[in-house]
Amino acid sequence: MNTRERCMNILHYKGVDRMPAVHFGYWNELLDEWAALGHISAEMAKGARVDGSPMQRELDKIIGWDCNWYNVISANKGLFPCFERKVLEELPDGSRRVLTGNGVIEKIKPGIVSIPSEDDYLLRDREAFETLFKPKMQFSEARVAADRIKQVFAEKHAEDIPVGLHIGSVMGEVRNIATVLGMSYLIYDEDEDLFADIVDTYAEMQYKCTEAVLELGLPFDFAHYWEDICFKNGPLLAPEIFDELCAKHYKKRNELCHKHGIDIISLDCDGVTEALIPTWLENGVNVLFPIEIGTWGDQFEPARKKYGEKILGVGGMDKTALRKDKAAVDAELERLKRLSAMGGFIPCPDHRLMPGTKFELVQYYAEEIKKIKL
Repeated sequence: MNTRERCMNILHYKGVDRMPAVHFGYWNELLDEWAALGHISAEMAKGARVDGSPMQRELDKIIGWDCNWYNVISANKGLFPCFERKVLEELPDGSRRVLTGNGVIEKIKPGIVSIPSEDDYLLRDREAFETLFKPKMQFSEARVAADRIKQVFAEKHAEDIPVGLHIGSVMGEVRNIATVLGMSYLIYDEDEDLFADIVDTYAEMQYKCTEAVLELGLPFDFAHYWEDICFKNGPLLAPEIFDELCAKHYKKRNELCHKHGIDIISLDCDGVTEALIPTWLENGVNVLFPIEIGTWGDQFEPARKKYGEKILGVGGMDKTALRKDKAAVDAELERLKRLSAMGGFIPCPDHRLMPGTKFELVQYYAEEIKKIKL
């Protein structure tokens, strides 16, 4: 069997010869660290930063991975054109206030590689939406580079690994544009109708992007959303409001995917997602990916017990074990064997491998995960 067959069979509760070794990429700093230690070349460290890139696929072979699950193709589904990125202010401590392509002003501190703090935002009211943002949220054929998509798909598909279509976001990207603070004011204090218009406008554009790519007739193996609308204590907005605003858009977009033969639809949302799973599951999303565990514990097993076999998973491997020792990896492998026995589940490090991850332990894990028999 090849990797595509193994992954798709597992997610359809069909037999496989072994478990595929699946990952979700690397922090750039880890790749640089591995290069400094002599595990990979500086050229590979630079080229492997992009998910599904030829250089990352070469690194996959060296380590022993079968594939990166986040092997997706996308139209341009963001603000188009985006805002011009520019530095607005240089601060005495070396920090800069920068206007991003999303119309958000971030404070960027030198030497810090985590997510910058949001200092201000442009999407404050109806006037800003109508004049600055709504024109950038419209569909156009220019968003869909058909020849490029066909070429990239052919290259990826030839490798016999799962190839997904990224179908966007319903709330996560709106949160990126409005910011958590701005979104909260719009929903609760200022203009509920405006916020609904923002969500509907953005979602309709992404639906049309999805439709245009699917009409190219390419046999995608799965569809994928990015959301990131939760944090360590749960959703960033009330589940009832999320359902009211988002359910119809998931349903519409997922029904379009089903019409084109795609029945595996995964969704990436960091944080504690339990309260939003009903909205996703009832409207066509059926794969949780990644499944966070290192910070707040395994969320897949409780979800499986609650929702049964209609919920699938890719993730749930505590990647912090790969920074420790072989005994920690062995203990994690034993836990993953138990989860894998439930079916419909592919172990994968719960997010990108971070600095401090030991190259030899990743190789060991990739070798051992393949020994799980289903």
